[in-house]
Amino acid sequence: MTPSQVLAEWGPAAGLSGTPAPLPENTGALDLASRLRVRPFLMAPMAGVSDAAYRSMARAGGAGLAYTEMVSCAGLHYGGEKTWKLVEPAETEPDVAVQLFGSKPELFREAAASVVGRLGDRLALIDINMACPVPKVTKKGEGSALLDSPELAARLVGACIEGVASRVPVTVKIRRGRRMGEEVAPEFARAMEAAGASAVAVHGRFANQLYHGEADWGCVSRVAAAVGVPVIGSGDVSCARAAARMLSQTGVSAVMVARGSYGNPWVFRDAAAAAAGKRPAEHPARERVAAFRCHVRLLDATAAHLKRARSLAGWYLRGMPEAARLRGMAVSCLTPEDYLAVADVADRMLDDAE
Repeated sequence: MTPSQVLAEWGPAAGLSGTPAPLPENTGALDLASRLRVRPFLMAPMAGVSDAAYRSMARAGGAGLAYTEMVSCAGLHYGGEKTWKLVEPAETEPDVAVQLFGSKPELFREAAASVVGRLGDRLALIDINMACPVPKVTKKGEGSALLDSPELAARLVGACIEGVASRVPVTVKIRRGRRMGEEVAPEFARAMEAAGASAVAVHGRFANQLYHGEADWGCVSRVAAAVGVPVIGSGDVSCARAAARMLSQTGVSAVMVARGSYGNPWVFRDAAAAAAGKRPAEHPARERVAAFRCHVRLLDATAAHLKRARSLAGWYLRGMPEAARLRGMAVSCLTPEDYLAVADVADRMLDDAE
């Protein structure tokens, strides 16, 4: 089955739309501020997670935009089709935000031009990763290491803008700072705005915190107040209500949801409801099992690595009767049918519990 056929057949039982709603006709491709105003809840880039199947689930669940996992500019230059698989959207995605990382302006210029040329109207924007805290990235001067080099970071923005030739916006994603106690985000965001960035996404932790401790939403507010371009908030957005709170409390234009979307593709639509003062929908166990089935089928339809479904089983089936047993079964799965059999067992358990 194609990804579109999977969503059409299996999405409704999971409470998911087979076709993401189009943006209003007057929201132009380059009018990022208008786009974020209409659909402010976005699926964040997540390494090893945000493949085409995951993005398709998020868009079907109401995400205004979904990002690729971070893609190496050097990988696009040297790696060929294996790297391009990270970039290209599935047919179920109206468009996609591509996040690039690296440290060489010439490779950013080349990568941006190549991505625009290959994706055309399916490309929503190019984002530059200046936030990744992982040592194997930062030791090369990439990711959050760029927070120590604002001049180089500005050159990367300029190179990307040259590469896209005004066809799509170029944005950046940053952290509060490189080291705890050394907040640079507001000043750094101003430098990126001056370099031509169309938006700044900010995660409210320092890079050396990794993903531990609490994100400082006060920093997110300070960045939003420091620049005139849209700011996208990130960090500790664990659920729909948290996403709505960040939007209302920090002055950002949009909110990225990362780990809060694990096993919860509806979080984006639910966040929009919460932001409108409505009660977010409940997602009973059977709907979560149906979403797991749909996601497994999308992994198969997009030729993704099926081992990713092991994590999905833990996320979607969390809190169910005998969830540990179900996770144990998923660890030994090899084929789509194996994972779907786990979903069948989960449904039988629910039948027995009724």
